[in-house]
Amino acid sequence: MALLLRKAIFLILAVALCVAVLFAEAVRADGKDYYKILGVSREASTQEIKRQYKTLSRKHHPDKNPGDEKAHERFIELAEAYEVLSDDEKREIYNRYGEEGLKNQGGAGGGAGFHDPFDIFAQFFGGHVRFDRRGGARAKPRGPDVHINVPVTLLELYGGTEIEVDISKQMICPHCDGSGAASPDDIETCSTCSGSGVRIVKQILGPGIVQQMQTTCDACGGKGKKVARPCPRCKGSRVHADADTLSIRVEPGMRDGEEIAFEGEGDQHPDHEPGSVVVRLVQQRHAIYERHGDNLHAEVTVTLLDALVGFNRTIRHVDGKSDIDLRRQGVTPPGFVQTLAGKGMPRRGQTGRERAGDVRVTYWIQFPRSVSESEKEALASLFGGWDDAKWGGSSAKAAALATTKSSSSVHDEL
Repeated sequence: MALLLRKAIFLILAVALCVAVLFAEAVRADGKDYYKILGVSREASTQEIKRQYKTLSRKHHPDKNPGDEKAHERFIELAEAYEVLSDDEKREIYNRYGEEGLKNQGGAGGGAGFHDPFDIFAQFFGGHVRFDRRGGARAKPRGPDVHINVPVTLLELYGGTEIEVDISKQMICPHCDGSGAASPDDIETCSTCSGSGVRIVKQILGPGIVQQMQTTCDACGGKGKKVARPCPRCKGSRVHADADTLSIRVEPGMRDGEEIAFEGEGDQHPDHEPGSVVVRLVQQRHAIYERHGDNLHAEVTVTLLDALVGFNRTIRHVDGKSDIDLRRQGVTPPGFVQTLAGKGMPRRGQTGRERAGDVRVTYWIQFPRSVSESEKEALASLFGGWDDAKWGGSSAKAAALATTKSSSSVHDEL
């Protein structure tokens, strides 16, 4: 009897568990898909979610899309999705029970539990940012730009890549929204200037002569308000240090020293709009090539025998995957430059034969350290009778110089 009772209880629990799982799946299916709204996977990290929200919220901001109701709704949805997925506790509830689970927990859900989407936006781009119709001019002054150098390899400049860079920057305090006060009730009107932010100073210059001057109120710093109790998080500074990640897209063919600007990603402050983070690409030294514009220069040393009779050898291409064939027939004088067309750096926006620069190889000759007497005699017998091989005389020197400065072009494709 006891065994049957235990089996019955186990069966009831199993059925209840299945019903709960099916119910949770049904709830999740009926609610909003916050991962889809932000365009991220369910395994996305907090930094990925933050980065995607920043990109999409700027694109769909109502002030950048006046009169577009769909953009406004999209802006609100993005804020809701970010608020849920950026909070570990809310995200766990949402992953288990969907949007309905958030409502039942009393958290964000259904609109009423969410914060103002403009407040969430302001946490990234400063307090209450507003764009004009062109998406340009702002009411508050613009803060300074932040410049950083990012090292890149020649391979990354050749093939393109995406680099994530962690930066530390100043952000608006999320607790006080940049007011510096513990709560809105702790913000008081300055008693010295009566909230005007300025004081009138009178100075007697002589009998019956009084000069009035207007100066910034030194009690409130010209703000017109004073904080009775500072914010416990930022200690009244209105800002705090926070970490952020920039995703830098390096396009194929970008150059050393080229700059990429991330507008609005600079230090935040309630009194000004954030400036840009300007990333400067700094090319690292390559083992084989030096870059000059869109061309790549390399130096190759060959033996004296190869310089006299020709050779067939290879060097590694800058892509790190393929080889470049170097073929020479006949004599290769020291300093000779061979041009291999179309094997250099990509040219952005170009097609056909103009799509890339050239590889230019300069040849240097490795001479033997010493020559024996018998070798001298052999060389003398070999070259002694060749008048056109002699380097003496002005005509011969001119011909040799012309040969050295000339270059041969090879149009092989990789």
